[in-house]
Amino acid sequence: MLFRKRRVVFVVLGCLALLILIRFGGVRVLAQPTPTPSEDTVTVTEAPDLGRLFRELGLEGSILIYDSNNNQAYEHNPQRNASAITPASTFKIFNAMVALETGVIADDVAVLTWDGIQRDIAAWNHDTNLRQGFKDSTVWFYQVLARKAGHEQMQKFIDRVGYGNRQIGTVQDIDRFWLQGPLQITPKQQIDFLQRLYRGDLPFSKRTMDLVKDIMIREQTPNYTLRGKTGLLSSTKPEIGWFVGYLEQNNNVYFFATTLDMRKPEDLASRIEITRRSLKDLGLL
Repeated sequence: MLFRKRRVVFVVLGCLALLILIRFGGVRVLAQPTPTPSEDTVTVTEAPDLGRLFRELGLEGSILIYDSNNNQAYEHNPQRNASAITPASTFKIFNAMVALETGVIADDVAVLTWDGIQRDIAAWNHDTNLRQGFKDSTVWFYQVLARKAGHEQMQKFIDRVGYGNRQIGTVQDIDRFWLQGPLQITPKQQIDFLQRLYRGDLPFSKRTMDLVKDIMIREQTPNYTLRGKTGLLSSTKPEIGWFVGYLEQNNNVYFFATTLDMRKPEDLASRIEITRRSLKDLGLL
């Protein structure tokens, strides 16, 4: 009887010891190893130094690029990307949709007659339509559209979209609130607005959004489509340049918003140049 009790004790102690070894890794052969990918299947990416481009060109500004498929953002000057700025002519994207949706203008080829006032930019001094006015960034054309849409309609769409700070001022500000304020938007908010436009997730008809997306095309090749709109805020010192839009390439969409301090006329071209070079640093274009 005593021998049998001792054997039971030894068996119990042995089981306890085995459990302890398993828990703390003493018996490793009982655990199946977790498969790990081979080195050939691991992709290591390093974010490019987008600030280098600004330093090379001697410019102050910011850029934000959002990679949709990988939910990855690349940026220079995060603080500025979160700071609100008057949208200037980038607002023509929104303005065009309001004009089409309200019937202020029928389509992209309907012509408005030039008022005969000579302006500094020669391309503005003639009759034009929605598409050409977008390309030339013709201010008077889009001011006419805003006046025809009216303050009430414009505010309604601004509120429904949640565009920027939603402030368009008084009735008297209807043709300049995006040029001199009080409307402001951050580069991050520009990216959000463009994403919603791309998805068709705005309170406009599909026809309206598709037409505006078409007039936004700046470059189109068999490999990619680049859409965008520039802007120049001249009511500040220094003046501020915008370039916003998105690139469709490799079954992906890359949204971007660039701002630059404009200190000399040559800086105007830098809005696009620094954006293109940043996209190239990401292996695009």
